[in-house]
Amino acid sequence: MIKYIIVDDEHIAHDIIKGYCDLLPTMELKKHCYDAIEALEYLNKHQVDLIFLDLNMPKLKGFEFLKTLASPPKVIVTTAYKEFALEGYELNIVDYLLKPFGFERFLKAVNKVIGTPQNTQIQNVPKNNTENTNSIFLRSNKKYIQVTLDTIQYIEAAGNYTKIVTTNNTVTIREKISDVLQSLPENDFLQVHKSFAVTKKYIHSIEGNRILIGDHVIPIGKMYKMNIDKLLS
Repeated sequence: MIKYIIVDDEHIAHDIIKGYCDLLPTMELKKHCYDAIEALEYLNKHQVDLIFLDLNMPKLKGFEFLKTLASPPKVIVTTAYKEFALEGYELNIVDYLLKPFGFERFLKAVNKVIGTPQNTQIQNVPKNNTENTNSIFLRSNKKYIQVTLDTIQYIEAAGNYTKIVTTNNTVTIREKISDVLQSLPENDFLQVHKSFAVTKKYIHSIEGNRILIGDHVIPIGKMYKMNIDKLLS
């Protein structure tokens, strides 16, 4: 489970974020904090994996609050002020959600958290829960399907859709392949064609301008041969 707190001085923001999180079975709310001082008091006694953080709050601003934390957990900023985005990324913010934001944009931000290695504050998660940090939620036919990253063999662009082929099934989503790849760990996935990306560990062999993954043949595009050369070197 991903344990999170919401730090925002607006009650409606808490309602929206919690409502979105309630749709995801891996999210567990630990505390509603309506200013940074309240959040500091909670974090002094408890550990969490993620903070949803507003910037413009009374007493202590969002980034000032972050700078007081010795080992901050992952942070998704939720604010109406886009001019602070650059400073946020310098503080290793996972994502920057500009209010008002919809569920799909929110989901992309959360996928960045659950699809990337966790920081030192949450390395002590029990082993039977760690698989939850190696998955991604994909929207397909008005429902959200949780896919374990380790099962993805390759990804294929199909017009306005993208197919994610796993060891178990194929999930088709209405999203660009470039957007899908941004939500996945760069070290595990390799784009080999404008319409294809493969998971490195599932490559069986490379023959000429094609890659064999199980019974699947994946073409290698001319513009992406450099990626293959780097892999083989």
